[in-house]
Amino acid sequence: MTMGDRLRELRLRKKLSQEEVARHIGITRSAYSHYEINNRQPVYETLIKLSVFFQVSLDYIIGGESIREEQMTADTLEVIQLFNTMNKDQRKQSISRMRELIAQNE
Repeated sequence: MTMGDRLRELRLRKKLSQEEVARHIGITRSAYSHYEINNRQPVYETLIKLSVFFQVSLDYIIGGESIREEQMTADTLEVIQLFNTMNKDQRKQSISRMRELIAQNE
């Protein structure tokens, strides 16, 4: 299943139009339409917004295994939502700090 197929499936499950999804994540309907028909690939920030909006993992959207909201912990969802509000530098710093914390526990 392609990313476009997944996006379309997720949108239809929520019974939403392309316009509604696009408006919610801050892009044009035309751009979103191109994602569904696999003519374009969304940038990373848009992928994160789609992941949060549809409550699935980035991996699921790009074609990997399904991780739905009910499989995610509250902490995981909070991290995704916080990450979505950060600018590029804040994201890099956050990732670096998380790696440091993990390395300390190994």
